[in-house]
Amino acid sequence: MTAGHRITVERSERHVRVVHGGEVLAESDRALVLRETGCPARYYIPPEDVRLDLLTLSDTRTHCPFKGTASYWSRPDTSDLVWAYPDPKPDVAGIKDHLCFYEVDVQGDTEAR
Repeated sequence: MTAGHRITVERSERHVRVVHGGEVLAESDRALVLRETGCPARYYIPPEDVRLDLLTLSDTRTHCPFKGTASYWSRPDTSDLVWAYPDPKPDVAGIKDHLCFYEVDVQGDTEAR
């Protein structure tokens, strides 16, 4: 890690729901919350709680020096709506294959910090 840069991954205590175009794409009580210096909290959802049948793997790949290489999935009306790290860096190994969406509805008023 770069000096001053920090990432934490922990189990979320909140209910996470993703709705796009009127369809529920994911819903989970087992999400992980990733907090990274300079970025908003992101919720990583286990693949079993995501409607993968409604998503299409895209050709997009990005690389983060702290998390690794991300793969992306799209919907017909939205490119690269969701991403995952199939082989994350050791410091964030817990997010392996969990999917993260740009827009989520997070419910509940307790969250591990």
